[in-house]
Amino acid sequence: MEPWNSTLESGFILVGILDGSGSPELLCATVTTLYMLALISNGLLLLVITVDARLHVPMYLLLRQLSLIDLLFTSVVTPNTVVDFLLRDNTISFEGCALQLFSAMTLGGAEELLLAFMAYDRYVAICHPLNYMIFMSPKACRLMVAISWILASLSALGHTVYTMHFPFCMSQEIRHLLCEVPPLLKLACADTSQYELMVYVTGVIFLLLPLSAIITSYSLILFTVLHMPSNEGRKKALVTCSSHLTVVGMFYGGATFMYVLPSSFHSPKQDNIISVFYTIVTPALNPLIYSLRNKEVIGAVRRVLGRHILPAHATV
Repeated sequence: MEPWNSTLESGFILVGILDGSGSPELLCATVTTLYMLALISNGLLLLVITVDARLHVPMYLLLRQLSLIDLLFTSVVTPNTVVDFLLRDNTISFEGCALQLFSAMTLGGAEELLLAFMAYDRYVAICHPLNYMIFMSPKACRLMVAISWILASLSALGHTVYTMHFPFCMSQEIRHLLCEVPPLLKLACADTSQYELMVYVTGVIFLLLPLSAIITSYSLILFTVLHMPSNEGRKKALVTCSSHLTVVGMFYGGATFMYVLPSSFHSPKQDNIISVFYTIVTPALNPLIYSLRNKEVIGAVRRVLGRHILPAHATV
């Protein structure tokens, strides 16, 4: 098959989950609702943590970064998906595809690393509370955030440049929700086997290594919690950590499927569903998972908004 010579001029066609759905209008309304929920919940969490000085501790400063990443991540994908469906125009320019690919990979990579640092933060807080402000000083916290963004952006830049340099075949259809590496490589006319191996290696580095660190941190936390003499302290530690583990499971599950599993395990329908999960569903649920079971966040919301808008009996 000959390369598509006018990709730079005409771009691609994103055939996402809305186009192949039996009830596209209902699905579009659901996606729009989830996006609005993500905007409101993440925006409110960002505002509360920024304004309330009581939350200016490493745990919540890292959580603020997570909310910012989620807000940007879903904004890279969802508005474009909804507008394309409403206007019946699924085209995306070559440059727009490259920008979306870079943005999504940067934000996804930053979230993967940030979740690992958040697990380390919980490990230090529970297993070494007396040294918490030594290991998790403001300087250390800023360094963690900077490392997450810098490493993720450098990796995303390399993948974007290398992916988009391939000649693409006559078909312009990307059978996916957004421009990502696996579906784009299916359109390449050149041999991509070596590059796919590189994608796998970087997937292991950015996914499995941080995930291993998270599992190790929580194994040590569990060991410490089980030996706590106080039932109240044990319960509080487990509830806090369970929120983080829920977020980790949702995000890492989808990202691992996309970037670590071999291409033989992929199909356009499965890939679309998985992408919707970690680009639209997870950003909408993350703030609710963290805040609805956290007295400090709920108290801060009340103080910032100046009125009792949440039930006083909210659980810890």
